[in-house]
Amino acid sequence: MKLVALALVVGVLWGSAVCADPTEETPGGAAEGSDYALGRRAVEAKDWAGAVRLLSRAAIQDDRNPDLETLLGYAYRNLGRLDEAFKHYEIALRLNPRHRGAHEYIGEAYLMAHDLPKAEEHLAALQQICLLPCEEHADLARAIAAYRQRAGK
Repeated sequence: MKLVALALVVGVLWGSAVCADPTEETPGGAAEGSDYALGRRAVEAKDWAGAVRLLSRAAIQDDRNPDLETLLGYAYRNLGRLDEAFKHYEIALRLNPRHRGAHEYIGEAYLMAHDLPKAEEHLAALQQICLLPCEEHADLARAIAAYRQRAGK
């Protein structure tokens, strides 16, 4: 009986780790109907205004969550509101300086603001953080290469 219980616990923990979002540093931290969970769904649906509304409410209750701040920055960035996006990415990076998703997304925001050197700083940070190749580094490297090609640099 103890062996069956142990197998169930290991299976649940393994499944949680395997299914976690790779840009999310603290997966599974929100209840299904919470503003954070609903805000994540709004991001997935590309409902940027709805995501900002829900995630802003969630941030009032949880001001120490770098994943929430990263998503909020991402939603603001997709609304074209770069100042707010930078603010939330910077909060995320203050909370967790090694947050891969925040480094990728702030780097992409710097490209939108035509600040290639700052984007490259975040690519270099990802190079240090990702001991093995990681998706965030590859995505930002591709975005920088595309930016250079468009700019003729």
